Amino acid sequence: MAPDSATGSGPTARRLVLGSQLRRLRESRQISREDAGYAIRGSGSKISRLELGRVGFKERDVADLLSMYGVDDKTERESFLDLVRRSNEPGWWNRYNDLIAPWFQDFVGLEESASRIQTYELQFVPGLLQTERYARAVATQGRPETEDEEIDRRVRLRMQRQRMFAQPKSPRVWAVIDESVLHRPIGGKNVMREQIESLLDATKLPTVTLQALPFALGRSAAEGAYTILRFAEPEIPDIVYLEHLCGALYLDKAEEVEVYSKVSHRLAVDALTPEGTRKMLQDRLREL
Repeated sequence: MAPDSATGSGPTARRLVLGSQLRRLRESRQISREDAGYAIRGSGSKISRLELGRVGFKERDVADLLSMYGVDDKTERESFLDLVRRSNEPGWWNRYNDLIAPWFQDFVGLEESASRIQTYELQFVPGLLQTERYARAVATQGRPETEDEEIDRRVRLRMQRQRMFAQPKSPRVWAVIDESVLHRPIGGKNVMREQIESLLDATKLPTVTLQALPFALGRSAAEGAYTILRFAEPEIPDIVYLEHLCGALYLDKAEEVEVYSKVSHRLAVDALTPEGTRKMLQDRLREL
């Protein structure tokens, strides 16, 4: 079957869909990764990376794999090759490649392609909901007056990511933040006041759900911040993104994602309702 379900998605999603379709074709022919790798002058590990959408595709390699997998129909082959070309188109974030690590480039591409984004934050307002001044304070480690071209571009990148909310098919964002986020004086009172006002505005968007986890709860169901990315394309598995000091982890095994899905359900129950969260934001705004 031609991989046409990623027509409206970004290049990262197209790679994932294409890799998934090629894996299904290979498995239906009972061909090993090693044999498929040999056919394209590579290895089994290369086929694994291609099928997981971790690397870009070459038309020649995909054409050879399609021949090996018995895909002879001209129209079907062209659909695959067209998806190869579109999956190799640079994303808008490529202009910032000198600033962001490869593992975060992957996240930005996946975030753009997701239909639902679930996130939990303990220290900061989620990036997609940060104001420009708050983002600058985070980037400058609390010194928003710092002027630096690299920091300016980092802030622009964060603001660019938020443009997805203006798209016709904007992903739904469900965020849970620890109450401490609202009390951590990042950038000072004025920056925090503006940020909380922005959060209140965001809660009016039909695509955004915000909940706060109150101090009174004590220990939360989650041990750290995480994001779950869910996709409209059935070929793409849900992905859990975990950032750490040296990089990031992407979990896509069903049993791993299920653990974080259960934690998300627990957080939704333990946190204040969206309306209760709005009241907390309003109370905090008055305090500031």
